[in-house]
Amino acid sequence: MMNRLLQDLIQVMTLERLERDLFRGESRDIGSPQVFGGQVLGQALMAASATVDGRMVHSLHAYFLRRGDFNSPIVYEVDRARDGAHFSTRRVVAIQHGAQIFNLSASFQSVEEGVDHQLPMPAVPPPEDLADLATLYRAMLPQLSPGARSVLEKERPFEFRPAQPPNFLSIEKRPAQRAIWFRALGHLPDDEALHRCLLAYVSDFNLLDTALMPHGLTFGQQNLMMASIDHAMWFHRSGRLDDWLLYCTDSPSASGARAFTRGSIFSRDGRLVASTAQEGLMRVVTKAS
Repeated sequence: MMNRLLQDLIQVMTLERLERDLFRGESRDIGSPQVFGGQVLGQALMAASATVDGRMVHSLHAYFLRRGDFNSPIVYEVDRARDGAHFSTRRVVAIQHGAQIFNLSASFQSVEEGVDHQLPMPAVPPPEDLADLATLYRAMLPQLSPGARSVLEKERPFEFRPAQPPNFLSIEKRPAQRAIWFRALGHLPDDEALHRCLLAYVSDFNLLDTALMPHGLTFGQQNLMMASIDHAMWFHRSGRLDDWLLYCTDSPSASGARAFTRGSIFSRDGRLVASTAQEGLMRVVTKAS
């Protein structure tokens, strides 16, 4: 039997079709004050994928415009921008309470053969040798702020095992690099489009936080404001989310109250499955003198 959390996530990703290119989705509260960005990203990609036949998404570029309200449905309007001989392009606008909260452009491609190369997967301990992130969180929860606890104590449909255990109680400054294994809690259907939409969903976890590491900042600090501004993703090869994937992230730059992060997602056998990039708000609020 499928894990209940994973089953619920698939339900959230299964949109109601209102018209040919109009869809509606529901939300889940993951403990944050707004809809989780990965959810809107995954749902928008599901809407776009539903209008394309015989082609898989290979890239997407998205902007988060307004906070989403998880108590109200989100409507996704798809624009069939182009269907060419090998590529299809879709634009998606997410609307809530009469305003745009998110937009996405995605490109789809027919299967083609071509030259093949990739960066090697970094050497990290296997997931069996690492502790589950939820277990590590539980040991720290009593000492964290209420805002951090509301997010971290929520159960997830994915299991995460970091190569470098986090410490939200430390102000130690570390290089902006980390690696974390993840997989879905249960078997998923053999549906490539679903796997790619769920990969978009989970790619928003553990990405922007990487930019905190060089500054001794920790998630959930009262004086810290963080929010995703945009998200880009490239799908290179097929990968199953019910098998272990390694997410290697780094942050090349932070300036102007914005942080830039990027990631590489590898399958357990070392294939580069996808790449990500994200810029987000990272504002340290100081009290007026």
